[in-house]
Amino acid sequence: MRVLLIDDHTLFRIGLQELLERRGIEVCDAVGDGATGIARAAELNPDVILLDMRMPAVTGLEVLRRLQDADCATPAVMLTTSRDERDLVSCLRAGARGYLLKDMEPDDLVASLGEIVNGDTVVAPDMTGVLARVVKGDEPVAHERSRFADLTPRETEILCHLAAGQSNKVIARELGISDGTVKLHVKSILRKLQVHSRVQAAVIAVEAGLCKR
Repeated sequence: MRVLLIDDHTLFRIGLQELLERRGIEVCDAVGDGATGIARAAELNPDVILLDMRMPAVTGLEVLRRLQDADCATPAVMLTTSRDERDLVSCLRAGARGYLLKDMEPDDLVASLGEIVNGDTVVAPDMTGVLARVVKGDEPVAHERSRFADLTPRETEILCHLAAGQSNKVIARELGISDGTVKLHVKSILRKLQVHSRVQAAVIAVEAGLCKR
């Protein structure tokens, strides 16, 4: 696994690089500002980008947006101290494939990076209840619900599983279908909702109140 680190705190960045390398992970570069990080992502094509949120000049959120605008296929993961639900939702909307906290255990961080590289989306366990709290009402307004009009019943069902944070394997097992079939449905869902990631689709579904709990 090749990781690009983007964090403006020098001591944390150096320490994290050493931690990852001791666990057999290649850190292809570790930079201290967002603009440099965007350029290095294009040059190095890492397996995953590990990104701080609050940086001067170009913030982590802006880095996410620029990577998405550039159609960068590398998954970007936030590693932050913020437990604010607004930060979490903003990052997921901007295309983050993970939202991890800086006080997590090193082995949990490494495991999470592996899951993300394998195609899953990972949110720190302490933050898993946050998406439920962003729902403002029981029923979506009409213009929100219309976003989902083109989804088939099966796609809607799978979208609700995504909103619950389930991986393709778990969805496949619960619905009695193959992983490949789930992947095809997810691809169709993203296309119809005009979003770039499964997490963005999940956030939209949760905020619209599409899925009953």
